[in-house]
Amino acid sequence: MSLELINDRDEIEDNNIIDTLKKVKTIALIGASSKPERDSYKVMAYLIKEGYQVFPVNPLLEGATILNREVYGCIKDIPSSIDMIDVFRQSKYLLDIVVEAKQENIAHIWTQLGVTDIKSELLALESGINIIVNRCPAIEIPRLNLSFKVD
Repeated sequence: MSLELINDRDEIEDNNIIDTLKKVKTIALIGASSKPERDSYKVMAYLIKEGYQVFPVNPLLEGATILNREVYGCIKDIPSSIDMIDVFRQSKYLLDIVVEAKQENIAHIWTQLGVTDIKSELLALESGINIIVNRCPAIEIPRLNLSFKVD
């Protein structure tokens, strides 16, 4: 693959990330943790600081609060429309998450570092769901020098 093709692909992916972050206001964070040392907790705190409305989702913590936000057992329990799912679960759970996103008409899925599954990614794309894979918004926002401070 030529360097020019790689650069074009990187630019297309960066533009998709920027576009997605501009459109998104509400995020369901799947696999939320109440432990401050966990990446899901840190990323949730970061996204809240950036102005996104974040709904933690973890069936084991349903009804508890994380960062002053009620934890939901599943996406369909969230009493608001969701623009994006941020996935902090193992790759083996991604297919079920994509199916749920499709059922709930969620337009964007973001999978965290290490969370990849080609079958799930293809289903998302075939279903018209924009999917950003193996990335972290808490890394991408500063890398791309973005700050939207969502209203």
